[in-house]
Amino acid sequence: MRREFVPDPGASRAEMEAQQRDIAAAATFIDDFEFDSDAVGSDTGPLVAGVDQAFLDDRAVSAVVVTRGDSVVERAHAVSPLSIPYIPGLLSFREGNPILAAFEELSTEPDCVLFDGSGRIHFRQAGLATHIGVVLDVPSVGVAKNLLCGAPEASTEGLAAGERVGIDADEDVDAPAGTRIGYAVQTKQYESPNRHVNPLYVSPGHRVSAETAADWTLATAAGYKLPEPTRLADAHAADVKRTIDT
Repeated sequence: MRREFVPDPGASRAEMEAQQRDIAAAATFIDDFEFDSDAVGSDTGPLVAGVDQAFLDDRAVSAVVVTRGDSVVERAHAVSPLSIPYIPGLLSFREGNPILAAFEELSTEPDCVLFDGSGRIHFRQAGLATHIGVVLDVPSVGVAKNLLCGAPEASTEGLAAGERVGIDADEDVDAPAGTRIGYAVQTKQYESPNRHVNPLYVSPGHRVSAETAADWTLATAAGYKLPEPTRLADAHAADVKRTIDT
């Protein structure tokens, strides 16, 4: 674990932003792993973890679900206090330590991790998936429902399932203009012209290229909009939250 990069919610905003720049410099946005990338999502492939959270008052219910193909290998969770409010661009300082607490409950070691949140598609190229990916030094991917920053190279309206549109750095991103920082990925689409599914905004977190991040998202979608690991993590967090509610 890269403990020097563990999020400190007590830091000043300037200190947080400075650390994010250091994290982006430490991150690797190219493929750097030993397993077969084409096997991701298969029953003989690597262990893929999904991470998501639910919230209850001032607490986070952080869930990690480890899968291999269609099988769930392990579920883990942690319930942690939230120290600071949500601040756009600084999500990892609010939610990062609760997520790390959930990882500490795992007995297995995932080969790669899909996060519900951004990776390189971030003002300082260090969203939640990049920040925690670097702390854990694990190949990681950010899968976000909304575009935080960056510019699509073409329209993302009406994409067919399986299509992708590149997202490049613009003036809001701390990277040279035109740098490919991710993709809009259409994992699912309705056949009816009266209904449509919006794309996901997928970006490399750490030790993964933008192209591979998009490939893994499509490989694990399993007929749903969300990749199966994060969809299962979302459901597990909701189940744990209900037990706390009661």
